Amino acid sequence: MKALITGGAGFIGSHLAERLLELGHEVFVIDNLWTGKLANIEKIQNHERLHLVVDTILNESVMNELVFKIDHIYHLAAAVGVKNIMDHPVETLDINVKGTEVVLRLANRFKKKVFISSTSEIYGKHVEHNLSEDDNRVMGTVKKRRWAYACSKTLDEFLALAYFDEKKLPVVIGRLFNTVGPRQTGQYGMVLPTFVQSALLGKPITVYGDGTQTRSFAHVNDVVGAIPKLMEEPAAEGDVFNVGNDAEVAINDLAQKVKEMTGSRSEIEHISYEKAYGPGFEDMERRCPNIEKIKKLIGFEPSYDLEAIIQSVIDY
Repeated sequence: MKALITGGAGFIGSHLAERLLELGHEVFVIDNLWTGKLANIEKIQNHERLHLVVDTILNESVMNELVFKIDHIYHLAAAVGVKNIMDHPVETLDINVKGTEVVLRLANRFKKKVFISSTSEIYGKHVEHNLSEDDNRVMGTVKKRRWAYACSKTLDEFLALAYFDEKKLPVVIGRLFNTVGPRQTGQYGMVLPTFVQSALLGKPITVYGDGTQTRSFAHVNDVVGAIPKLMEEPAAEGDVFNVGNDAEVAINDLAQKVKEMTGSRSEIEHISYEKAYGPGFEDMERRCPNIEKIKKLIGFEPSYDLEAIIQSVIDY
């Protein structure tokens, strides 16, 4: 099997590249290195079955050639990270919407199966219960830039399902919930690596807001183990699956746990969202997946608990 990973030098993409190589596939990676890094694929860069193209997925001539020669596409390329999205709204919408349109159009041209990487962000401000794939979404106003990413990924899902329904293109959508682990950087606002780095350096561990907001963290090894299995399962085509860990933790408790596990003397300090991101910023109070659907289809079970996840980031 020949597979193309868009964003394959990114945090999740590089781990997926390793997993597909382990499974015996030939892997083509395209990445513009905006948030991806060559260091992420350093240990596989010279692998005989890995092919790297440094370019943007908006370059249709390059993408056309790549899509023609492969069997499966894993579309992970996207603008990521709250800080990055707040700072670069035009680029966010450009790559997340236009880029996905290019991928789907070319995949349809050659009838190649596609995995679309989506996000828990599309649920918006939904807080009533663990989030299921068919739940309604609760979005904030368009005047708050924070929701641009969620809306762009929502459009990606609509577009993918339209190609499935109208063009019969085989697509699978995975909504990823706070994937973490080695190689993830805190540079773009990712909370766990930011906490760990601050703790190890003895700097204040900064919590945004009051810290009562909760998140659910999944280890990248669990996530990239699930994605190829979804692509191998015919019953997953034309459907959406939460991919994550349903263990929930408050951000205050996460900060305390990181402090304890690193043996750090860092203070835990709170700052307002306005100070961190500017006036009018909104955040989600809860983000915890219902993962019964993916459990039933492919037997998915997270193998890393929170302590193991934190320890892997500390070790890295």
